[in-house]
Amino acid sequence: MFATGIENSIPKIQNGSIRIDQMEACGHYRHWRKDFDLVEELGLRYLRYGPPLHTSFLGPDRFDWEFADVTFAELRRRDINPIVDLCHFGVPDWIGDFQNPDFPELFASYAAAFARRFPWVQLYTPVNEMFICAQFSAKFGWWNEQGTTDLTFVTALKHIVRANVRAMQEILKVRADAIFIQSESSEYFHAENPLAIKPAEIENSRRFLSLDLNYGHRVDSEMYEYLMDNGMTREEYHFFLGNSLRHHCILGNDYYWTNEHRVSANGMHRASGEIFGYSEITRQYYNRYRLPVMHTETNIAEGPNGDEAVNWLWKEWANVLRVRNDGVPTVGFTWYSLTDQIDWDVGLREQNNRVHPVGLYDLNREIRPVGLSYKQLIQDWHEVLPTQSVCLTVPIVPPAEYGDPISERHRVEARRLRAYELATGGEGG
Repeated sequence: MFATGIENSIPKIQNGSIRIDQMEACGHYRHWRKDFDLVEELGLRYLRYGPPLHTSFLGPDRFDWEFADVTFAELRRRDINPIVDLCHFGVPDWIGDFQNPDFPELFASYAAAFARRFPWVQLYTPVNEMFICAQFSAKFGWWNEQGTTDLTFVTALKHIVRANVRAMQEILKVRADAIFIQSESSEYFHAENPLAIKPAEIENSRRFLSLDLNYGHRVDSEMYEYLMDNGMTREEYHFFLGNSLRHHCILGNDYYWTNEHRVSANGMHRASGEIFGYSEITRQYYNRYRLPVMHTETNIAEGPNGDEAVNWLWKEWANVLRVRNDGVPTVGFTWYSLTDQIDWDVGLREQNNRVHPVGLYDLNREIRPVGLSYKQLIQDWHEVLPTQSVCLTVPIVPPAEYGDPISERHRVEARRLRAYELATGGEGG
């Protein structure tokens, strides 16, 4: 699955006084038809995409699907498979922030309503980058609640992951053959001296928390104590152990130049740049969860030479091939995003309206060198990889085939298996 994405981050900053809306800043609301043209121009059939949560979810059982109706109808007409991103770093004003204990059930109702309205959609990322969302909002103090304590971080994390699990459960009621592609940041922390070994080990355990909870994987003893000491109850922890839907999931992981960190003795850390690289860190995550892998995000800014992003694309692709050739079931790759972004050079912490040149296209919708390279990469590899491993085909129903008898028989079988899971308590397996 070669893919790109249309950025739909919506965090609030400056004590909630400013909403950062990347779809607005990057012109997608005005140019969405053109953007879909560009997806097809690249030869892509998969698009990470979602409606803006803050303007679609108006209140309990109140939804505005006007924009989603026209855009998703067009994706279906073009037979583009959306990987639907329902929550990307923010919530509607009326929910507040990720400290709100009502968020998981409210979000589950939103996911259910979306699935009922668009039953032909099969692929979902209910909550994007759960760990990063909790860390930037509730530990680093950057977004939304701007929390800075372990208590606010654990509170946000448990609410975000529970929202993701409950959304998956509700979507499966509508579409039993739904496939969930987690898009989660893959991290590693390097100790810069012997005194930094312990804080680096703690961070290398903490990096797994969102996926451990999401997949019902028991956390290690130190992380269990950390969760219990910072507001998670035994009942909440056992909810995650008892509601694993990992058998419906693809381990989507993101890798950027900033995903590896250099840790000092006092526990402070900063970006180290690429040391291990995507292939080594992905093996660590795969060995923990044993799920099919998809590289769900990467980019780098085009710099003064004009070839920085092109070189990074080929390096990431070489890493994906290495992981795949080493036996990790790898099903997709994504350059994120379709167009340049705004203010991601400062992590959306400030509203500077500064272009971050990481897109396959610039904001005038002119193709960048990395766009040309990605288009060629897709042409070169899209037929080769499936024939090398026929058994690694993900059972996806394209939008155009949703109503076909074969697809309906597939969904009937999926519903039968889902009913069996629920009857036998299979979600805890």
